[in-house]
Amino acid sequence: MAYADQSSMSTRKLVSIGLVVLLHALLGYAFMTGLAFNVVKQVAKDLKTFDVVEEPPPPEETPPPPPPPDAPPVQPPPMVAPPPIVQPPVVMAPPVQTVQVAPPPVITPTAPVAPPAPPAPPAAPAISKAAAARGNPGSWVTTDDYPPSAIRNEEQGTVGLTFEVNAQGRIENCRISSSSGSSTLDDAACRLVTRRGRYSPALDQSGNPIPGGTKTLRFTWRLPTE
Repeated sequence: MAYADQSSMSTRKLVSIGLVVLLHALLGYAFMTGLAFNVVKQVAKDLKTFDVVEEPPPPEETPPPPPPPDAPPVQPPPMVAPPPIVQPPVVMAPPVQTVQVAPPPVITPTAPVAPPAPPAPPAAPAISKAAAARGNPGSWVTTDDYPPSAIRNEEQGTVGLTFEVNAQGRIENCRISSSSGSSTLDDAACRLVTRRGRYSPALDQSGNPIPGGTKTLRFTWRLPTE
């Protein structure tokens, strides 16, 4: 009796445990199934769908018309060979040559060379007869020729004249060799002597007239007295 009770209790206990396990299994399955459905529903809700429209195919290219029968065949362009690559010539620098520089010449000072003497003037023709004054040279300048301005300024003095006598016996190239102190009296004396003075021409050995050479005269200017 005791053994039978004990065996009955074990069976009931096992059945109870099995029911509990089955219940837990059903609850777990139901829980998992519901959770999965919610997830699928949420994903399906968030999923956005759209239609994909296929692009139409490109139009077919029309083939080019065939060339006319009479057209000459088109020759392909001739092949031009590329120009040859010319290497630039290599320029070599000229060799540097050392030039020996000669020492400067030694210049020895020399005495200055005197300039050549001028050529001697031609010899004067021999004079057989010298030029002689015609008349009294003192009459060529007189007190009557006294310049009025020199009288007003009370100018007086002795003037020395130098002049040449030409081949005709006339006086030329008169110049003042010593001044009287008054340019008015000096100029008047030279002017009067040139105009009034006359010489007989000098003659050479053949009797031909020649220049009479250089002559000198002195004249004294004195203020006229009343």
